[in-house]
Amino acid sequence: MQVTASSDFRTEIRPGDLGAVVAFQGREYGEQYGLDFRFEAGVARAVTEFALAYADDPETGRIWLAEDEQGLVGCIAMSREGDRHGRVRWFLVARRARGQGLGRRLFDEAMAYARDRFATLELETFSELTTAARMYRSVGFELRDTQPQNDWGREIQLQHYDLRFD
Repeated sequence: MQVTASSDFRTEIRPGDLGAVVAFQGREYGEQYGLDFRFEAGVARAVTEFALAYADDPETGRIWLAEDEQGLVGCIAMSREGDRHGRVRWFLVARRARGQGLGRRLFDEAMAYARDRFATLELETFSELTTAARMYRSVGFELRDTQPQNDWGREIQLQHYDLRFD
């Protein structure tokens, strides 16, 4: 089964989803970019914080999950980080599902949600994720800074992007 439309995404968080997002991020970034378990631990911490905030107030953000018969193939989340300020989180599409427009559809769904709720957005990525960076810039994100980081088993160039909605 191929994920083909935004209706194939779900935002309801079910038991096992949070662990699946953490494992998905750890596995994909580990295999593709050589990031180690510390990256996955950081994702686990952030996903836990998001889930606990969401449990207290569902307006604190949203997560979109795309699945096929093998499991999770894509995700993205938006979290409220302050008054009218949000953050893009955990945007990833599995290698087996790339090239079908899934990433763009997830991103567009998340951006539509954000436009209704936030005046500004931020996100963190790293320089090797050039396809995602093109997508971010296509909607107006601007690179704020790039910093070397060696916290996840290898040196990367961590990038911070910002967007202000007009």
